[in-house]
Amino acid sequence: MKVAIIGAGKVAWNLAPALYKSGAEVIEVWSKSRTSAEALANLIGCRYSWGALDVVTCEADLYLIAVKDAALPDVICCLHVGREQALMAHTAGSMPLSLFAEAGHGRGGVFYPMQTFSKEREVDFTKVHFFIEAAHEEDAELLTDLACALTDDEAFVHPSTSASRRQLHLAAVFACNFVNHCCTLANDVLADAGLEFSVLLPLVDETVAKLHQLPPVEAQTGPAVRHDENVMGVHRSMLVGKPELQEIYSLLSQSIQRYDKL
Repeated sequence: MKVAIIGAGKVAWNLAPALYKSGAEVIEVWSKSRTSAEALANLIGCRYSWGALDVVTCEADLYLIAVKDAALPDVICCLHVGREQALMAHTAGSMPLSLFAEAGHGRGGVFYPMQTFSKEREVDFTKVHFFIEAAHEEDAELLTDLACALTDDEAFVHPSTSASRRQLHLAAVFACNFVNHCCTLANDVLADAGLEFSVLLPLVDETVAKLHQLPPVEAQTGPAVRHDENVMGVHRSMLVGKPELQEIYSLLSQSIQRYDKL
Protein backbone atom coordinates (compact mmCIF):
# COMPACT_ATOMS: atom_id res chain seq x y z
CA MET A 1 0.00 0.00 0.00
CA LYS A 2 1.48 3.32 -1.12
CA VAL A 3 1.02 6.03 1.53
CA ALA A 4 1.12 9.82 1.19
CA ILE A 5 1.43 11.93 4.33
CA ILE A 6 -0.51 15.19 4.23
CA GLY A 7 1.03 17.52 6.78
CA ALA A 8 4.46 17.86 8.36
CA GLY A 9 3.64 18.91 11.91
CA LYS A 10 4.21 17.06 15.18
CA VAL A 11 1.97 14.06 14.41
CA ALA A 12 3.32 13.58 10.87
CA TRP A 13 6.91 14.09 12.05
CA ASN A 14 6.54 11.03 14.31
CA LEU A 15 4.13 8.96 12.22
CA ALA A 16 5.95 9.09 8.87
CA PRO A 17 9.24 7.62 10.15
CA ALA A 18 7.36 4.99 12.16
CA LEU A 19 5.43 3.91 9.07
CA TYR A 20 8.63 3.81 7.04
CA LYS A 21 10.35 1.63 9.67
CA SER A 22 7.34 -0.70 9.79
CA GLY A 23 7.73 -1.41 6.06
CA ALA A 24 5.00 0.85 4.68
CA GLU A 25 5.81 2.48 1.32
CA VAL A 26 5.63 6.19 2.09
CA ILE A 27 5.90 7.81 -1.34
CA GLU A 28 5.35 11.49 -0.57
CA VAL A 29 5.05 14.12 2.13
CA TRP A 30 3.07 17.32 1.55
CA SER A 31 3.01 20.51 3.62
CA LYS A 32 1.99 24.12 3.09
CA SER A 33 5.63 24.94 3.80
CA ARG A 34 8.41 23.72 1.50
CA THR A 35 10.89 23.75 4.38
CA SER A 36 8.71 21.49 6.55
CA ALA A 37 7.85 19.09 3.71
CA GLU A 38 11.46 18.80 2.59
CA ALA A 39 12.77 18.22 6.13
CA LEU A 40 10.33 15.37 6.82
CA ALA A 41 10.76 13.82 3.37
CA ASN A 42 14.54 13.83 3.78
CA LEU A 43 14.12 12.02 7.08
CA ILE A 44 12.58 9.00 5.34
CA GLY A 45 13.94 9.38 1.83
CA CYS A 46 10.76 10.10 -0.13
CA ARG A 47 9.67 12.90 -2.44
CA TYR A 48 7.84 15.96 -1.20
CA SER A 49 5.42 18.62 -2.40
CA TRP A 50 4.17 21.88 -0.94
CA GLY A 51 1.74 24.72 -1.41
CA ALA A 52 -1.51 23.95 -3.22
CA LEU A 53 -2.93 20.45 -2.72
CA ASP A 54 -3.39 19.84 -6.44
CA VAL A 55 0.35 19.10 -6.67
CA VAL A 56 0.04 16.06 -4.38
CA THR A 57 0.60 12.70 -6.03
CA CYS A 58 -2.43 10.80 -7.32
CA GLU A 59 -0.56 7.49 -7.04
CA ALA A 60 -1.10 6.80 -3.34
CA ASP A 61 -3.49 4.11 -2.08
CA LEU A 62 -3.82 5.83 1.30
CA TYR A 63 -3.65 9.52 2.18
CA LEU A 64 -3.01 10.06 5.89
CA ILE A 65 -4.07 13.60 6.75
CA ALA A 66 -2.31 15.07 9.78
CA VAL A 67 -3.16 18.77 9.73
CA LYS A 68 -4.78 21.20 12.17
CA ASP A 69 -8.42 20.41 12.93
CA ALA A 70 -9.60 23.73 11.54
CA ALA A 71 -7.94 22.99 8.18
CA LEU A 72 -9.32 19.44 7.80
CA PRO A 73 -12.57 20.19 5.91
CA ASP A 74 -10.82 22.29 3.26
CA VAL A 75 -7.92 19.85 2.93
CA ILE A 76 -10.29 16.90 2.41
CA CYS A 77 -12.35 18.80 -0.18
CA CYS A 78 -9.26 19.79 -2.18
CA LEU A 79 -7.56 16.41 -1.86
CA HIS A 80 -10.67 14.56 -3.03
CA VAL A 81 -10.45 15.96 -6.55
CA GLY A 82 -8.62 13.48 -8.77
CA ARG A 83 -8.23 10.95 -5.97
CA GLU A 84 -11.84 9.81 -5.66
CA GLN A 85 -11.01 6.08 -5.39
CA ALA A 86 -8.24 6.38 -2.79
CA LEU A 87 -8.64 5.74 0.92
CA MET A 88 -8.21 8.89 3.00
CA ALA A 89 -7.94 8.96 6.78
CA HIS A 90 -7.37 11.79 9.22
CA THR A 91 -5.50 11.49 12.50
CA ALA A 92 -7.59 13.86 14.64
CA GLY A 93 -9.19 12.92 17.93
CA SER A 94 -12.21 15.21 17.95
CA MET A 95 -13.06 15.52 14.25
CA PRO A 96 -15.80 13.21 12.89
CA LEU A 97 -15.62 10.63 10.14
CA SER A 98 -18.51 12.44 8.43
CA LEU A 99 -16.11 15.13 7.12
CA PHE A 100 -15.32 12.82 4.21
CA ALA A 101 -18.95 12.21 3.25
CA GLU A 102 -19.61 15.96 3.48
CA ALA A 103 -16.78 16.48 0.98
CA GLY A 104 -18.25 13.82 -1.32
CA HIS A 105 -15.46 11.33 -0.63
CA GLY A 106 -16.73 7.78 -0.23
CA ARG A 107 -13.64 6.12 1.24
CA GLY A 108 -13.01 8.01 4.47
CA GLY A 109 -11.44 6.81 7.67
CA VAL A 110 -9.88 7.80 10.97
CA PHE A 111 -6.44 6.66 12.10
CA TYR A 112 -6.10 8.22 15.56
CA PRO A 113 -2.92 7.55 17.56
CA MET A 114 -3.68 8.61 21.14
CA GLN A 115 -0.39 10.12 22.21
CA THR A 116 1.26 13.48 22.77
CA PHE A 117 3.73 14.33 20.01
CA SER A 118 6.73 16.64 19.78
CA LYS A 119 9.33 16.98 17.05
CA GLU A 120 12.09 16.91 19.67
CA ARG A 121 11.17 13.49 21.07
CA GLU A 122 10.64 10.22 19.20
CA VAL A 123 7.51 8.32 20.20
CA ASP A 124 7.60 4.55 20.71
CA PHE A 125 4.57 3.47 18.68
CA THR A 126 4.65 -0.05 20.16
CA LYS A 127 3.08 1.55 23.25
CA VAL A 128 0.52 3.74 21.49
CA HIS A 129 -3.20 2.94 21.36
CA PHE A 130 -4.83 3.45 17.95
CA PHE A 131 -8.52 4.13 17.40
CA ILE A 132 -9.86 3.18 13.99
CA GLU A 133 -13.02 4.16 12.14
CA ALA A 134 -13.97 3.90 8.48
CA ALA A 135 -16.97 4.20 6.21
CA HIS A 136 -16.39 0.68 4.85
CA GLU A 137 -15.44 -2.47 6.73
CA GLU A 138 -12.64 -3.38 4.32
CA ASP A 139 -11.07 0.05 4.82
CA ALA A 140 -11.32 -0.32 8.59
CA GLU A 141 -9.43 -3.61 8.20
CA LEU A 142 -6.71 -1.92 6.14
CA LEU A 143 -6.24 0.81 8.75
CA THR A 144 -6.30 -1.78 11.54
CA ASP A 145 -3.57 -3.79 9.81
CA LEU A 146 -1.49 -0.63 9.41
CA ALA A 147 -1.86 0.20 13.09
CA CYS A 148 -1.00 -3.37 14.11
CA ALA A 149 2.21 -3.11 12.08
CA LEU A 150 3.19 -0.10 14.18
CA THR A 151 2.21 -1.44 17.61
CA ASP A 152 3.05 -5.13 17.18
CA ASP A 153 0.10 -5.79 19.53
CA GLU A 154 -3.47 -5.94 18.24
CA ALA A 155 -4.73 -5.27 21.80
CA PHE A 156 -3.55 -1.67 21.29
CA VAL A 157 -5.78 -1.20 18.22
CA HIS A 158 -9.44 -0.41 18.84
CA PRO A 159 -12.52 0.07 16.66
CA SER A 160 -14.09 3.42 17.44
CA THR A 161 -16.93 5.78 16.66
CA SER A 162 -16.71 9.53 16.22
CA ALA A 163 -18.68 10.05 19.46
CA SER A 164 -16.52 7.75 21.59
CA ARG A 165 -13.32 9.14 20.11
CA ARG A 166 -14.44 12.68 20.89
CA GLN A 167 -15.03 11.62 24.51
CA LEU A 168 -11.61 9.98 24.53
CA HIS A 169 -9.97 13.15 23.25
CA LEU A 170 -11.64 15.20 25.97
CA ALA A 171 -10.31 12.77 28.59
CA ALA A 172 -6.86 13.04 27.03
CA VAL A 173 -6.94 16.83 27.38
CA PHE A 174 -7.47 16.43 31.12
CA ALA A 175 -4.88 13.66 31.50
CA CYS A 176 -2.19 15.20 29.29
CA ASN A 177 -2.63 18.85 28.30
CA PHE A 178 -3.96 20.07 31.63
CA VAL A 179 -1.41 18.01 33.58
CA ASN A 180 1.39 19.47 31.45
CA HIS A 181 0.05 22.98 32.04
CA CYS A 182 -0.04 22.33 35.79
CA CYS A 183 3.64 21.44 35.51
CA THR A 184 4.19 24.75 33.71
CA LEU A 185 2.52 26.56 36.61
CA ALA A 186 4.60 24.55 39.09
CA ASN A 187 7.71 25.64 37.22
CA ASP A 188 6.66 29.29 37.66
CA VAL A 189 6.16 28.76 41.41
CA LEU A 190 9.61 27.15 41.69
CA ALA A 191 11.21 29.98 39.73
CA ASP A 192 10.07 32.42 42.43
CA ALA A 193 12.24 30.45 44.87
CA GLY A 194 15.16 30.09 42.45
CA LEU A 195 14.59 26.34 42.02
CA GLU A 196 14.72 24.22 38.87
CA PHE A 197 11.79 22.10 37.66
CA SER A 198 14.08 19.06 37.69
CA VAL A 199 13.65 18.77 41.48
CA LEU A 200 10.01 17.77 40.83
CA LEU A 201 10.75 15.08 38.25
CA PRO A 202 11.08 12.16 40.73
CA LEU A 203 7.73 13.19 42.20
CA VAL A 204 6.12 13.43 38.76
CA ASP A 205 7.58 10.06 37.75
CA GLU A 206 6.22 8.34 40.88
CA THR A 207 2.83 9.99 40.42
CA VAL A 208 2.54 8.47 36.95
CA ALA A 209 4.02 5.12 38.02
CA LYS A 210 1.34 4.72 40.69
CA LEU A 211 -1.36 5.03 38.04
CA HIS A 212 -0.18 1.73 36.55
CA GLN A 213 -1.23 0.02 39.80
CA LEU A 214 -3.97 2.15 41.35
CA PRO A 215 -7.12 3.94 40.11
CA PRO A 216 -6.38 7.69 39.99
CA VAL A 217 -8.80 8.51 42.80
CA GLU A 218 -7.01 6.03 45.10
CA ALA A 219 -3.58 7.38 44.20
CA GLN A 220 -4.51 10.93 45.27
CA THR A 221 -2.39 12.50 48.02
CA GLY A 222 -1.82 16.02 49.30
CA PRO A 223 -3.43 18.64 51.55
CA ALA A 224 -6.80 18.73 49.73
CA VAL A 225 -7.56 15.01 50.12
CA ARG A 226 -6.39 15.23 53.77
CA HIS A 227 -8.62 18.30 54.27
CA ASP A 228 -5.61 20.10 55.72
CA GLU A 229 -7.16 23.56 55.72
CA ASN A 230 -4.19 25.16 57.50
CA VAL A 231 -1.77 24.23 54.74
CA MET A 232 -4.26 25.11 52.03
CA GLY A 233 -4.83 28.50 53.62
CA VAL A 234 -1.10 29.20 53.59
CA HIS A 235 -0.87 28.15 49.96
CA ARG A 236 -3.73 30.43 48.94
CA SER A 237 -2.16 33.36 50.82
CA MET A 238 1.11 32.77 48.94
CA LEU A 239 -0.83 33.20 45.70
CA VAL A 240 -2.55 36.48 46.58
CA GLY A 241 -0.47 38.31 43.97
CA LYS A 242 -1.44 35.72 41.36
CA PRO A 243 -5.25 35.63 41.44
CA GLU A 244 -5.63 33.33 38.40
CA LEU A 245 -3.27 30.76 39.89
CA GLN A 246 -5.01 31.10 43.25
CA GLU A 247 -8.36 30.37 41.59
CA ILE A 248 -6.96 27.29 39.83
CA TYR A 249 -5.55 26.06 43.15
CA SER A 250 -8.91 26.52 44.88
CA LEU A 251 -10.98 24.92 42.10
CA LEU A 252 -8.74 21.86 41.85
CA SER A 253 -8.64 21.47 45.64
CA GLN A 254 -12.44 21.64 45.83
CA SER A 255 -12.74 19.06 43.05
CA ILE A 256 -10.36 16.69 44.89
CA GLN A 257 -12.43 17.04 48.06
CA ARG A 258 -15.70 16.36 46.23
CA TYR A 259 -14.27 13.10 44.92
CA ASP A 260 -13.08 12.22 48.41
CA LYS A 261 -16.71 12.32 49.59
CA LEU A 262 -17.99 9.94 46.89
